Amino acid sequence: MKQTLFRLFANLKFSIFILLLISLCSVIGTIIEQDQSIETYKLNYPLTNPLFGVLSWDRILYFGFDHVYKTWWFLFLIFLFGCSLVLCSFLQQLPSLKIARRCQFFRTTNSFSKLQNSAILKDFSFSRIVSTIQVQGYSIFQQKNMLYCYKGLIGRIGPIIVHFSMILILSGTIIGSLFGFKAQEIVPKTENFHIQNILSNGRFSIIPKRSARVNDFWITYTKNKTISQFYSDISLLDLHGNETKRKTISVNYPFIDQGIYYYQTDWSLIALRFKNIQNQIIEYPLINPFSTQEKIWLTWMSNKQFSQDGILLLLDNLEGYCSIYNNVGQFLGNLEMNETLKFNQPITFSEILSSTGLQVKTDPGIPLIYSGFFFLMVSTLLSYITYSQVWIVQKNTQLFIGGTTNRALFDFELEFLKFIKKNYQ
Repeated sequence: MKQTLFRLFANLKFSIFILLLISLCSVIGTIIEQDQSIETYKLNYPLTNPLFGVLSWDRILYFGFDHVYKTWWFLFLIFLFGCSLVLCSFLQQLPSLKIARRCQFFRTTNSFSKLQNSAILKDFSFSRIVSTIQVQGYSIFQQKNMLYCYKGLIGRIGPIIVHFSMILILSGTIIGSLFGFKAQEIVPKTENFHIQNILSNGRFSIIPKRSARVNDFWITYTKNKTISQFYSDISLLDLHGNETKRKTISVNYPFIDQGIYYYQTDWSLIALRFKNIQNQIIEYPLINPFSTQEKIWLTWMSNKQFSQDGILLLLDNLEGYCSIYNNVGQFLGNLEMNETLKFNQPITFSEILSSTGLQVKTDPGIPLIYSGFFFLMVSTLLSYITYSQVWIVQKNTQLFIGGTTNRALFDFELEFLKFIKKNYQ
């Protein structure tokens, strides 16, 4: 019964069926937004208009389609697929490799008719043919009047390495899902922060009690006034607030420390600071009344409290200036940094307060996933190595020669003809 069960798991059709189920679940996880609030699903998938006619928000939450990749049934499918790969490797791939290493002599001449390439030579030089085959890189084994030759055996290891690499990738995925976490922090410049705004985490995740400080944040622009890159200067702090490590990060260049990744993901503007003639700081908060995709902020400066008479200050960059509009939307000009504005009292534009968006995450399964893809590339290279076999049997005055290969059939035919041609030279 155990052997029957193991053979079922090692069956190719069973593996393909499980892989199709995993692919289907992944498609659902791609279509439906993951790890969102209940209100988001109620808004996008109402009971009156369910997705595909069946997936309303209540069913999405019930079956766990809002966090597909962390559900027990998705992890169980990955586990089944991994078991299938392991059993297939031990019950099919490894035995076939052992068989390929054995010397498989032809005892009779009837087997030559079943080969892809075969010939019968009457006028032959046995030693010359053997020498030609040896020059082509074949390993030769002889038993009396029978020869067995093969080359490219390492190419048969490719499928085993494929299974091994996929097991590594699946293991890394499960470990990352169970032990990893992802957090998003919006931190004003010069402020300290802790990892607290958790977006997603695994069942066994441990959120580290780490603190850090954003020393500075700035943006570089192209000649066309578009954003080239934005940077954050980050310091990691110990329990006493002392700096332990420091690095400037940017998009695609994270700060990595003890398996924790600090990514630069977003930015925002908080307020404008002015100084009056008494050198007092006056701060006006900025708001973004548009969607989060639109990087435009504005603030209102009124002549009197609750008065509609005033000016509107608008910013869409960190280049050190803001645009001024009156209460009817008429453009009045730009206000540069350190420039004085005569408004009620002379005030000087001194600073733009900005904040940086940081994504903090850890995924302990990443090394396994990267290793899996590395071995997958190795197996791809090995799969191009051709495994070829040649048999020779001498019977009386005749020499039976034949061969087969698993790929590059035309090249093998040319090689086989070379064996025969060398015999007559």
